[in-house]
Amino acid sequence: MFRQLYTALTSDNSLDQAFSELTEMLDHASWMFIRANNVLHNSLPAKDVRDSIYSRDRAINELERSIRRKILRHLTVNPGYDVAISLALMSVAKDAERIGDYCKNVFEVGQFYTQGFHVPKYQEPLDQVADHTVEMFRLVSHACHSSDESKARDAIAKVRTIRQQCDWVIQELFADENEIEFHEAVAYSLLARHYKRVAAHLANIATAVLGQLEDLDFYDED
Repeated sequence: MFRQLYTALTSDNSLDQAFSELTEMLDHASWMFIRANNVLHNSLPAKDVRDSIYSRDRAINELERSIRRKILRHLTVNPGYDVAISLALMSVAKDAERIGDYCKNVFEVGQFYTQGFHVPKYQEPLDQVADHTVEMFRLVSHACHSSDESKARDAIAKVRTIRQQCDWVIQELFADENEIEFHEAVAYSLLARHYKRVAAHLANIATAVLGQLEDLDFYDED
């Protein structure tokens, strides 16, 4: 719906390019998220992907700036035209940029915490959240590329479960009277927070695909 609205309102090729750049941002972030989780589980050395992680984060930042430039150029040439949708595209580009930051944060947890995870009570739900988030990336990227509302709805359905599981982990960590290593508890809490933020920003992008522009940033609220 979001892309179809643009197509109906304008033939500006630069805005079509902006949508392609948004999909590219999501593809970079998905790559970062998967590699960051590989580092967390010691299936990939941090040193092997560190440079690529930060390079892709910089690429995401530049793509966001490129989208912003295209939108501003379009609005300058067409003052007062497509303003609401242009601002919505700028908003979801910011969501994609923030996703890159949180993927980088997940990597940094794995880079700096190297003692491993030993409490299935917390590890298993967070592993499930990571799997759901990878699927969200796939759904949202496809939804943006093809204006597929069904995929967007599927992505939004997943965010509710992700938020509940992340909130549960944090609440249980505060209430847990069993002994757990301090650094491991910090790692669990950071991951729960970072995963939740990634999912929230993905859900914001999915709401734009549905054309529900009034709901933008709804999932960004705690």
